[in-house]
Amino acid sequence: MKRITALLILVCFLFIAIVGCQVQSGPETITDDMGRSVTISSAPERIVSHVPAITEMLYALGLGDRIVGVSDYDDYPPEVKEKPSVGNYFNPSIENIVALNPDLVLTDGHSDTIQQLDNLHISYLVINPLDIQGIIKDIELLGQITGVEQKAHQLVDNMNSQINIVESKVKGLPKLRVFYAVDMTDPNNPWTAGPGSMIDWLITYAGGTNVAANVSGDYVPYSIEQIVKDDPQVIIYPAVHGSEYITADMFKDHPAWSKTDAVVQGNIYSISADIVSRFGPRITDGLLETAKLVHPEAFE
Repeated sequence: MKRITALLILVCFLFIAIVGCQVQSGPETITDDMGRSVTISSAPERIVSHVPAITEMLYALGLGDRIVGVSDYDDYPPEVKEKPSVGNYFNPSIENIVALNPDLVLTDGHSDTIQQLDNLHISYLVINPLDIQGIIKDIELLGQITGVEQKAHQLVDNMNSQINIVESKVKGLPKLRVFYAVDMTDPNNPWTAGPGSMIDWLITYAGGTNVAANVSGDYVPYSIEQIVKDDPQVIIYPAVHGSEYITADMFKDHPAWSKTDAVVQGNIYSISADIVSRFGPRITDGLLETAKLVHPEAFE
């Protein structure tokens, strides 16, 4: 009889421990990436995310079933397309959001319309990390408020592991000069990624040197004269949703670009824009792919 009683007590303790690990324990006030204090009364069950990168975070945390609304721009993972849309990423429909009866809305702070939710007493959280440390912090924050902290820790551990693998692969290799072409509408004044941008971080950790590391601004125009002077050894440009709005021929057929070391050596590569520009968990996949382009010899 004593053995049965002890067993029942042990089962009760295990049940309490499991429930305690999965369910948020009550109201808590957190600070989002805009510096706002937001009180979360309980783990949200109906979440609207109109930002593709944030939506990817939620799915990576196993929270896809809690997402009740996304934007027209959300496309990963593929099943996200089955979710109701609240409209445009930049200006989602407040009416559509309200109709979904969310207990939490996730945004990146770039939409003015979202502020209308304050008057409607709908909680919203700004998730807008500026670097890899910010991405990791926000993943852990989402894990905390949704009650899946263990899953968040596992995801962060996997991301850190991938970063460490890339760092070890490129350690000691020459820092090749890399130019990332954000926009080539005008080949004589292309837009590129400067210091503080996620692209700059990717290039640096991939074992390269961003030729635009000394400009002022995250994303800026860059003159063809400066490009000729910098003479990049590797050129990377984004492929957007599988379509290449920039092509290798834009560099090969240009009188100045064609003389750069990158073009002469054939080191012109496209990369999926989603994995290098979205501040989600796939950013470390973007790091790996960038490193393979900058230093393919390290991954043979």
